[in-house]
Amino acid sequence: MDKTRFGCWLVVAVAVVQTISTLLSPLAAELVATAVLFNAAAGFSTFLLLRRPDRNRWPLVLWTAGFFGWHVTGLVTMAGLVSTDLDAAFLIASQRELSIAYQVVLATLAGFAVHILLPRPSAARRR
Repeated sequence: MDKTRFGCWLVVAVAVVQTISTLLSPLAAELVATAVLFNAAAGFSTFLLLRRPDRNRWPLVLWTAGFFGWHVTGLVTMAGLVSTDLDAAFLIASQRELSIAYQVVLATLAGFAVHILLPRPSAARRR
């Protein structure tokens, strides 16, 4: 499996886990709908890149970077470093430790996916 496909499947994993956790959370319907739409858009970008891996991958890189930023924001909010008034959106379970572990795992997966999906110059262009 090449790096592009591996990165795409990491994005799929992040989007699926986010969607499931959002649907199971007691958030307002507007937040749930927004999160599901964002995850669906990222899934569609992933589908397009998997279908034609030689095409532009920047839309998927940007979606994944956004997911990374969201989960890092969740971590710093739960750590009390910043106040975003989104505490309810970042807590996925009654146990704070489980929510922190969720944010850490998804931030790591999203960050790794961004790293893998970023275009690299070919060996011929580096010379």
